[in-house]
This record gives sequence, C-alpha cells and structure tokens, in this order.
Amino acid sequence: MPVFRHVIRPSFAHTVIFTRGALRVGNPVLARVFAPEGGKAARVVVVVDGGLAKVRPGLIRDLKKYFKAHTKHLELAGAPVIIPGGEAAKNNWKLVEKLWTAIERQNLSRQSYVLAIGGGAALDLAGFAAATAHRGVRLVRMPTTSLSQADGGVGVKNGVNYFGKKNWVGAFAVPTAVVNDLDFLETLPDNAARGGIVEAFKVGLIRDARLADFIAHNAARLGRREKRIFEKVIIASARLHLRHIASGGDPFEMGSARPLDYGHWLAHKLEQMSNFRLAHGDAVAVGLALDARYAAAREWLKPAAAERVGQTLEILGCDTGNGQINPLVRRLLLRDGGRVVLAGLEEFRQHLGGALTLTMLRGWGRGEETSDIDLKLMRRVIQDSTAVR
Repeated sequence: MPVFRHVIRPSFAHTVIFTRGALRVGNPVLARVFAPEGGKAARVVVVVDGGLAKVRPGLIRDLKKYFKAHTKHLELAGAPVIIPGGEAAKNNWKLVEKLWTAIERQNLSRQSYVLAIGGGAALDLAGFAAATAHRGVRLVRMPTTSLSQADGGVGVKNGVNYFGKKNWVGAFAVPTAVVNDLDFLETLPDNAARGGIVEAFKVGLIRDARLADFIAHNAARLGRREKRIFEKVIIASARLHLRHIASGGDPFEMGSARPLDYGHWLAHKLEQMSNFRLAHGDAVAVGLALDARYAAAREWLKPAAAERVGQTLEILGCDTGNGQINPLVRRLLLRDGGRVVLAGLEEFRQHLGGALTLTMLRGWGRGEETSDIDLKLMRRVIQDSTAVR
C-alpha cells in the first residue's frame, strides 16, 4: 500500500517590542501590531490580570481610551475580562471556560485577537484559551512583571495546571507580538521584581557568561532595583530567550531536552509541593543553586563557580540554601528524606518523554544537556544544602 510523506516547515515571525507608556493614546506601538480583519479594524478581546487591575485602578479606563483613539486599527470586543493573577489561578479550569465564553460570545474568528495583559500566570491561562479556541485565535501578550518580560512572556508556551502538576495541559503557539512596557516594572513588589533577574541569571549561566558576570557584579544594585541596570538585564534576557527559541532548533520541544529550563525540574516540584505559595522566581533560585552544587560535586563545575552562583542569588535577596534558606523550602526539600522532591525528576522526564535529560553547568556561561544523573548524589546535595549553618 502507498505511503505518502512530506516535510512540513511552518514559518513564524516572533516579535518582541520594548516601549514605555504602551497605553498612552499617543503611543502607536500597540495598535500597529494588530492586522486588519477582513479589511476592517481588528476585533480584540482583552484579558487583564486582576492583581494588576487592583494596583493600577486606572488601567481599564486607559485601555478603553486607547481603543477609542485607535479605531482605525482596533475594536474592543466587549468589556475587558478580568481574571485572577498568580499561579494558583491556573488550577481553576472554570477560568479557561470563562475566556472561551468571552471569545465565543464576541464572535471572534481565527483572524481576531486576544490581548493578554498581566503576569506570567495570567498570560499562560489567556494564551491557552486563545490557542484552543477555533484551534487558534491570534494572541498579543503584554507582560507586566519582570519575570514575564524577561522570560515566560517571550516564549511560545501556554498552559494550565492539572492533576496537581504545573502546565500539564497546554499548547504551543507563537504570539503575534509581545509588547513589553517597562513602566509596569516600577510598581512591582520586591519578590516579583527579583523573579525576572533570577531568570536572566539562569539564561546567562547557560548561554552568556558576560550576562552572568554582569548580574553577579551588579547583584547588590539589582537587589536595590537601580532602574538603568535593572532594565538592561531584563532586555538582555528577553533577547537571549528569543534568540534561543528562533535558532535553537526545537522551539516546540519535540526532543527530550528543555535547555532553558535549567534548575526548573526542582523549581516546578517545589511550587507544586507548596501549593504554589512559593513564587516561581524564588523556586528557580533554589533550583539554580542546587544544580550548580550538584555540578560541582560531579566535578563538572569548579566549586568556586558554584559558590558564586549561590552568593549572587543571596545578594539578590533569594533563599537558596547557601547558608540561608527559608523554613518552607527546607521542609519541602527534606520531606520523606528528600524522596518526594526527587520525584520531580521523573515528572520532568515524563513531560517530554525519552530519557531524563537535564541542562547542567559545565562552566560559567556554559550549559550542556546530560542524562547522567546520580540520584544518590543529588539527594546528598539536597541534604547538604538544607543544613543549618
């Protein structure tokens, strides 16, 4: 019987734009990313992170003014939909249905848009709803946290939590555009601001020694959120993430490795075990420090470099187990002698399939994928990291 085979190579443009005052009427950047729909203005359902709406009470008013001023390009399809922010919101399937309902009631088509404004969890949730409605409604992201501007909001992944597992249900979809308004970063609380710097440090450690050096050298100033340096790091991280997605050869993770998820096998498990009380950036900081110590124990990384990873994170204000660790993280790491948290390795493997493959440091600024993981040694590193000093 005949067999037919063709190679399909879809092509996507992935655009990340930095600006200020994106919702000021005189700023055309946002309006210009929307293409006309059937010769008419693009119809847009706007989804807003409820936490953001609370700290910026004028946001909805500004959105409506912006759309009214740009009717040539945009049509606001119904009132903005407000959803809760934070990782816990991704556990609520009814929020996905709420967004599907808004898309259906406003008669959006595949040429219409969802504009998602908020932190990473809200973007994940809105992006999943957009990716699955009509098998894909166009998405424009406006990340408003340092973590989402530097990392998650730049990516092509969308998802929600299910079975108590992070992003178990999800879809890959390249957004039409990502509009990063740096003004949103000025009102972030310290822990939320820190998350983006941690993710930037991660990508520097595995991809760009100069960025990792810059963060380590300026950790105290970054901890104080000095504006010029803070923004420089966020922009550099977004650039590196976008470059990896576009040129890394596996944007939709069809293989068995996730290079940009260095330190994340542990971070995702800690978040899950804490019922998402532990912020993602803080969980990633623990993962980076612990995996650096593991690499040093395997003699893949010089001990001084592993120590520098932990010290940099501490100066940024993170609890990493390098002489300081918060009680919640210690309890989670030591639950059932470390066996519970180590189950995160199998969950990480199962998510992609194939052999367990992690990115580990083989030098400052150089990460390499490996399937050679010594579980007994990893457990000992965890126990050493939680020792009270």
